[in-house]
Parts: sequence; structure tokens; C-alpha cells
Amino acid sequence: MLNRIVLMGRLVADPELRTTPSGVNVATLRLAVDRDFKNRQTGERETDFINVVAWRQTAEFVSRYFTKGRLAVVEGRLQIRPYTDREGNKRTAAEVVADNIYFADSRRDGEGGGYAPASSNGGYAAPAQQFSGGYAAPAGGDQFAELADDDGDLPF
Repeated sequence: MLNRIVLMGRLVADPELRTTPSGVNVATLRLAVDRDFKNRQTGERETDFINVVAWRQTAEFVSRYFTKGRLAVVEGRLQIRPYTDREGNKRTAAEVVADNIYFADSRRDGEGGGYAPASSNGGYAAPAQQFSGGYAAPAGGDQFAELADDDGDLPF
């Protein structure tokens, strides 16, 4: 069976980082993802708001480097889970459990600063090592640095 999903959208709010009672980090975020087609009556694109959950090092990475309005690419799987609300009603929640999260814009576009490091696929990738389940922050602290001599010209 295959359960893979790739989304690109803007963060609706800053990610929320929490820690489980067993000490595992979990971040929740919400992406606004535009549909590829326009509504026939209004002529405008509709937007879906999709809940995303990231665990462990991916959660730390997202909470540290992503903010409201940033364009992100999320790779993961769709998870449907039942729960009971406060009134005792049975409900269902749909969310994407993220395996990888990448920058899809530059810091200049997202925040008004320099650029984030470019990945080989043309997007902006996490400044960390990938291993099973997400990204681990490398030793040595903050891996982003402003470029003092950045003229904005592409090297190709």
C-alpha cells in the first residue's frame, strides 16, 4: 500500500512546539494550500487549510526556522484518527504526519532577510542531516548565516 503526500503552501501561523510526557517533541502547524483550479462561480482559487504534525528533530527544526507566512513543502503521509470531543461526541481528524519539511521560498521572500541555503532540487532545504523520520539538527548550533556580499545574482 502507498500513503505519500506532498504539499506546498504557506504557514497560517507560527508552528506550535510541545513535548509529550515521555519527552518527545511534537510540532503542529497549518498550511494554506491553493487549489490548482478556479471556482466557476467566483473565478477565484479556493484554499484548503491542512493540519500537519512533525515529530522529534523535524518538530524542532520547524519550530525554530519556520514562521507565519513562509512557503513550505511538506512530504509525509495522511493519517485519519478518531477522537472524542469534550462533549463526548465521536469525531475524526485528518492530518499529515510530516517526514520532511523544506523551505519553498527565500528568507527575503518570507521574512525580509538573506537567502536560505539552496538544495539540489532548486528549493530551500533543511540545514540538517536526514535520517529515518525527519531531520536532526547538526552539532554546532545555527546553520543559517547572512551573506554580507550577496549581490542576488545567480551563479549560473
